[in-house]
Amino acid sequence: MPQIENLKKYKKVHMIGIGGVSMSGIAAILHNWGFQVTGSDWSQSDTTDKLNEMGIPVTIGHNIEDVKNSDVVVYSAAIKQDDPEMQTAHAYGIPTIERANFLGDLTRCFKDTICISGTHGKTTTTSMVSLCFLEALLDPNIQVGAFLKPLNGNYRVGNSEHFIIEACEYVESFLKFSPKAEIILNIDNDHLDYFKTFENIKNAFIKYVKLLPDDGVLVINGDDKNCQDMINYTNAKCYKYSITQKDADFFADNITFDCNGLPTFDVYKNGEFYENISLSIPGKHNVLNCLACISLCDHYSIDKSYIKSALLKFTGAHRRFEFKGKVNGASVYDDYGHHPTEILATANCLNNKKYNESWVVFQPHTYSRTKNLLDDFANALMHFNHIILLDIYAAREVNQYNISSKDLADKIISLGKDATYLPNFDICVSYLKNHVAENDIILTLGAGTVTEIGPLLVEK
Repeated sequence: MPQIENLKKYKKVHMIGIGGVSMSGIAAILHNWGFQVTGSDWSQSDTTDKLNEMGIPVTIGHNIEDVKNSDVVVYSAAIKQDDPEMQTAHAYGIPTIERANFLGDLTRCFKDTICISGTHGKTTTTSMVSLCFLEALLDPNIQVGAFLKPLNGNYRVGNSEHFIIEACEYVESFLKFSPKAEIILNIDNDHLDYFKTFENIKNAFIKYVKLLPDDGVLVINGDDKNCQDMINYTNAKCYKYSITQKDADFFADNITFDCNGLPTFDVYKNGEFYENISLSIPGKHNVLNCLACISLCDHYSIDKSYIKSALLKFTGAHRRFEFKGKVNGASVYDDYGHHPTEILATANCLNNKKYNESWVVFQPHTYSRTKNLLDDFANALMHFNHIILLDIYAAREVNQYNISSKDLADKIISLGKDATYLPNFDICVSYLKNHVAENDIILTLGAGTVTEIGPLLVEK
């Protein structure tokens, strides 16, 4: 049983924004440990319905009484200090704890917190690791950043000391955790609205690696130049994985792709043949994600037969190159990619698929990212035959950057490729229905509401 002594002073926990990906997982763990949990969210969802079914009462809107009756209020980063429930907590002297801080407290309850981090690929790799631990019957606790079919959700409450979590670098929230094991998939230029410079991003990862105990484990991507020196900042056991360096601890060779772009490859451990692996998700970048998973799971002595079967069963997390259906005989996929590196990786997936013409519908995510990485976005999108751009999804920002999707379209056009800016979803859907043909591929891409286009488009 995890050591929950430090949390026992909070018998009643109220959670504002309980429907969030991480918040709902925290709520389920606390409920399983016997805490009285209540919550509120601004909208009803499958997640809030599921929490209610579990016996965690969720109010849509505000519930001041639940706040007054609580010993602590946990709130997601999106909640402002002028929120009525936050104001009630302050007025009644009830302590408030931001989600990442509280999740950090949770990680200290477990002897073995496994953190999967990096700018890209966290959700996919966390899913892979989770499924391998499940296949090996290790009964893990899991928090992943997307809906995962085998979990029927984004979290799992187990009864072991293993706590597998996706650890995000944004606002340095991963520095709140106490990891025993870390995977670093890559370190890239992102979240510059917070970090300002790449050097600050790199320094955050250095601080993160320094959190590892001497008897911990660090797994790094040997093909990512920004990960290379991370091993200098820890005494933990270190593993490198690679698809270019044969001297890496885990190396993939003889990579081939079927007509759907799904890879099969040989894995070598310290130069010796380890296993032949086939994946049910496309792309060379997922070969790297898989090697990260194998490196970690082998350290935990998980039998390679379990690893092999779990990886083959994994068909992808929600919104990771997810097939949505067909329109005019064209296949529609949806993907969360919202950074140039992710767009490029997704475009490269198409190289191994058989299709006629490719169409990308891209919704940029945040003004600051679009402004800072405009040239990189333009160059990444050039890999598609047809480019459609929707308005920027603001998320947490106001447009103080004087930037629009029209600027991105103009940039692509200046590079010699056509790009079409469409102001709304209905126009986009009818445009695609009028233009796409048999055996084309359509990809809706972005971290915002662009995911709504697939269901509007596909034929029932």
